[in-house]
Amino acid sequence: MKKMMMMGIGWLCLSNLAFAASCPDILKGSQRKLNSTDTVNLCEAFQGKTLLVVNTASQCGYTSQFDQLETLYQQYKDQGFAVVGFPSNDFNQDRGGEEASAKVCYLDYGVTFPMMARSNVRGSGANPVFAEITRQAGVEPRWNFYKYLINPNGDVVATFPSSVSPLSPNLLSVIKKQFSDVL
Repeated sequence: MKKMMMMGIGWLCLSNLAFAASCPDILKGSQRKLNSTDTVNLCEAFQGKTLLVVNTASQCGYTSQFDQLETLYQQYKDQGFAVVGFPSNDFNQDRGGEEASAKVCYLDYGVTFPMMARSNVRGSGANPVFAEITRQAGVEPRWNFYKYLINPNGDVVATFPSSVSPLSPNLLSVIKKQFSDVL
């Protein structure tokens, strides 16, 4: 009995190690949710999904893109797709606390896609997700609402500047290609 228990514990340890090893670098770790003490284990939440990662701001000319991002999320969330927002004040357009950012996202725009806590998305202080995105893509966000498409393997496959609408035909076709590449 003791031997079986030890084998079971060993198997669990190995399976956890295999899970951790298979998690793409971009999803390693946890992020705190916007205006919350809750955290999201990125690998558990998003591994194997196509992601549109966006640095957001609540006081920017592009803030209205929250509507389109939510539409995109609702349209494809059942197909292994998620929009993930990362509020940032790197461009001085998300002033105020997280409570103010949360109000804009959740109350003003009705956002239901995952929003992480405010953090830096550029430079040496960038959060780990954006540090890895920049390493892979070779492009830091140039402004708020810069968009990065991540395939189910955790690779950055496309970048879109702020001026590109989340519902633009070009962005939609690249997202749909990720779905067909998985099949």
